[in-house]
Amino acid sequence: MSKKNKKSKLKKTQVEQILDKNHIAYEQKEFPTHQDGDVRTMTVDHTGIDAHNIYKTLVLSGPTTGPLVGVVPIDSHLDEKALAKVSGNKKVEMVPLKKLLKTTGYVHGANTPVGIYEKRHYPIFIDNAARQQGDIYVSSGKIGRSVWVNAEDLAKLVHAEFADLEQK
Repeated sequence: MSKKNKKSKLKKTQVEQILDKNHIAYEQKEFPTHQDGDVRTMTVDHTGIDAHNIYKTLVLSGPTTGPLVGVVPIDSHLDEKALAKVSGNKKVEMVPLKKLLKTTGYVHGANTPVGIYEKRHYPIFIDNAARQQGDIYVSSGKIGRSVWVNAEDLAKLVHAEFADLEQK
């Protein structure tokens, strides 16, 4: 028996398996990470990829919806007032870090719209820039791992709504 080269392909995350099951094309990408205080975060310097193509998944809570998700480019800030308005809330605020794992099932840096929708069915809102870009990187549920996926396909899968969410 010959041993397979384990480095030739990354082991699929649950998110990638969900994308496979739903026949959604994607590419796996691994980013370097570093320790940032209490959490591990992705290092996007020196990867040769425009940071505006990499999206972060932010988990907030509002009095009307409860938990909800905003997906914006990693190099921008979420406009919480815009998210509150589009989601039907008067106000939204970030879920505290200590409650994140319990709320989403993911640790800080690994939150993903695909996994959160699959597990929790929270309302998800993606910044309009993603629609204009076409393909974007979103977390695949593991720190430092992302998938390059079509934004429209992602939105259909997670029943997301596109909106202007970037803080101006």
